[in-house]
Amino acid sequence: MEKSSLIGIILAFVAIGVGMVLKGASLSALLNPAAMLIIFGGTAAALFIAFSLDEVKKIPKLFKIIFTEQKLMQKKELIDTFVNWVAITRREGLLSLETQAEELSDPFMKGGMRLIIDGNDPDFVRDVLLEDIAEMEARHKKYALIFTQAGTYAPTLGVLGAVVGLIAALSNLNEVEKLGHLISAAFVATLFGIFLGYVICHPFANKLKQKSKKEVEIKLMIVEGLLSIQSGVSANSVKQKMLIFIPNSERHVFEEGAKEGAPE
Repeated sequence: MEKSSLIGIILAFVAIGVGMVLKGASLSALLNPAAMLIIFGGTAAALFIAFSLDEVKKIPKLFKIIFTEQKLMQKKELIDTFVNWVAITRREGLLSLETQAEELSDPFMKGGMRLIIDGNDPDFVRDVLLEDIAEMEARHKKYALIFTQAGTYAPTLGVLGAVVGLIAALSNLNEVEKLGHLISAAFVATLFGIFLGYVICHPFANKLKQKSKKEVEIKLMIVEGLLSIQSGVSANSVKQKMLIFIPNSERHVFEEGAKEGAPE
């Protein structure tokens, strides 16, 4: 479970609920079927219009990604792994990594290992792996765009809901008590729209982008590691090359860890 996503959702609902109570508004005002239909139904309708059915079908999977902890190889583990593989390659040759390649669970790393073991040209290997990353990144951007667009539609639909509510209110100007209730209900749609757009959808889109960025960074490290193995550089050289993906403030930790894990 992605704890930050869960904590954020809980805090959002608590903040709105407690804020309404402190302002003297009744939480029962949120039980407005018409506002819910306009905002949630309208946003869903807009998404169906804006995206293909296959893309909309991915939304449940995207929610799973948002609320699931991302399982990526740690950077320190990657550095230690490639330092070890470079040492093995320089000692026993590239074909000695076939056993390690078969044991890999990461399809991207496994495919890259097969490419270099098969003796492909380094430029070809780099092009294939970078194209794979670019395609993955494009897919991720496309799916994050679903939530970005939903976050754009929802607040506008909130205004639409308020207008519809005000039309109903203006139709009952002679009934003062009913008028106040209708005006209050009209702005519930605006509340739902802003909440859905700026507290839920836009942050969800950002979460997907951040997860994509982390995955791309790990895969770029893998590319550099594989090409370093293929070029036959020293263990220290591959370590220094992969440390460019580590912030300067953290490099000393990774350097110490890599030294401890490096074979003598």
